Amino acid sequence: MIIEKIKSPADVKRLTLDEMQEVAGEARTLLIEKLSRHGGHCGPNLGMVEATIAMHYVFNSPEDKIVFDVSHQSYVHKMLTGRIGAFLKQDCYDDVSGYSEPSESEHDHFVIGHTSTSVSLAGGLAKGRDLRGERGNVIAVIGDGSLSGGEALEGLDWAAELGTNFIVVVNDNQMSIAENHGGLYQNLQELRQSDGKCPNNLFRAMGLDYVYVDRGNDIASLIEAFRKVKDIDHPVVVHINTLKGKGYELAEQDKERWHWSAPFDIATGELKNAFVGESYDELAPTRLLELMKQDKTVCAITAGTPGIWGWTPERRRETGRQFVDVGIAEEHAVALASGIAKAGGKPVFGVCSSFIQRAYDQLSQDLCINDNPATILVLWGSLATMNDVTHLCHFDIPLLSNIPNLVYLAPTNWEEYQSMLDWSVGYREHPVAIRVPVGPVRHATRPVAADYSCLGKYEVVEQGRDVVIFALGNFFTLGESVRKMLEEHGINATLINPRYISGLDTALLDSLAADHRVAVTLEDGAIEGGFGEKIARHYGPSAVRTLCYGVRKEFVDRYSLPELLAANRLVDSMIVEDIMKTIS
Repeated sequence: MIIEKIKSPADVKRLTLDEMQEVAGEARTLLIEKLSRHGGHCGPNLGMVEATIAMHYVFNSPEDKIVFDVSHQSYVHKMLTGRIGAFLKQDCYDDVSGYSEPSESEHDHFVIGHTSTSVSLAGGLAKGRDLRGERGNVIAVIGDGSLSGGEALEGLDWAAELGTNFIVVVNDNQMSIAENHGGLYQNLQELRQSDGKCPNNLFRAMGLDYVYVDRGNDIASLIEAFRKVKDIDHPVVVHINTLKGKGYELAEQDKERWHWSAPFDIATGELKNAFVGESYDELAPTRLLELMKQDKTVCAITAGTPGIWGWTPERRRETGRQFVDVGIAEEHAVALASGIAKAGGKPVFGVCSSFIQRAYDQLSQDLCINDNPATILVLWGSLATMNDVTHLCHFDIPLLSNIPNLVYLAPTNWEEYQSMLDWSVGYREHPVAIRVPVGPVRHATRPVAADYSCLGKYEVVEQGRDVVIFALGNFFTLGESVRKMLEEHGINATLINPRYISGLDTALLDSLAADHRVAVTLEDGAIEGGFGEKIARHYGPSAVRTLCYGVRKEFVDRYSLPELLAANRLVDSMIVEDIMKTIS
């Protein structure tokens, strides 16, 4: 294969057009083989093969700096910049991350995993270049779906002010993760239909020069366009019309399904080792659909990620106008939910733990200061979900639990989750967030409350003495295991289901202090600023020793979950060992 011999972009520049087309075919074959065995982003990478080859043929990376938005479409870029080995052998697949990573290569400039950031980041590189009196091209590569994020529009709005070399490649494949939503996509459609010539042009309106490439998967056309803008002395947008999933028929036909995939069978597309059984992602939208049919003021909101909480295209069609996809715009989603709640509606915004941090200002200022009764479902909040450093779901507990007025709940099983969802939709006093359980569905083995209006009231599941275990949400089963192991040491511990992440049951805490010497807190996330520290602060002046368990505040990348848990002593036997030492 030709691609095996490519060690740097300099090797790409020596290729003929026919050889580049051969490399494109080889790259797709390697992509599909690796993705089928390892999993990863399918559609974005398959659609960007030719554009990546053409960029490295024309530009001179790393002197010319290429910044990929989200960077989930940078696999071919890695192949052409000395990392081809990570795509040739299965044993080497994990030698590179699924996103740009400066520690891997000088051709990567930022760790990027969230959307709509490339224009601002690349704009900063261009401004820094100018301040230092240097030369070189700076290229931001952004997908059309990412344009709906506010930061992308802020970056484009500012870019014209730069007044020097700055190139924005807009990869227009007519898709975000799901279909695109928003008025700007009508303009992109007009531009595609007019070969870039229609007078209504979003980019020109922002003061940017503009080049359109209709054949965005044709290497010759891309080379011509990139040569035209190389070393340009002002900001320009190169708008390329591409096919998401190109080269793998299943991915071309169902672009939403193939945005990302777990390992799969290439011939059929069926997942390998697919999970069989109940899932919270399937149960929750089914229940929410029932609530929406009963009450037309209930609506579901997603910020471009409907699939992560079970909103299939069929379910979205069934709900009609009661389902809202705002595109990759978490900030807008939170403020929109606040407005809907103020107007008497009952919004439910489902968002991944890792993405909710993008909307902290709106959570605090637009939602909670106004105390509007919206519901936020925090999805995948756990150490056991995504483990890429850009997508960690460790930090939502300290983030959300410290915002005034927000009621943050942590159910331990499906029935409790459903009950909390039903209650929150009808609750009109405060905004409510629910940390959706992860992993195999657990069902209740005890009665579940129907009303959570008595804020901060914990559930005493097992009454004991000497040791009290506060086992929050996903870690309730860990608490059960710790309690059982303590029994083997002759200790009958009290087991608490806190339910409320955001408040303390001070009356219960004070009563427990009378006959408990040690308090143990277990939370599935970052420990600093989290739930356990609130318990420890309350017990600080007392004789009760508090042991808080969670993970340290750090950015960890592609970790092994068992190793992470052990490193933070989040293992039942280790916790029991610590308790026994504390008691003695």
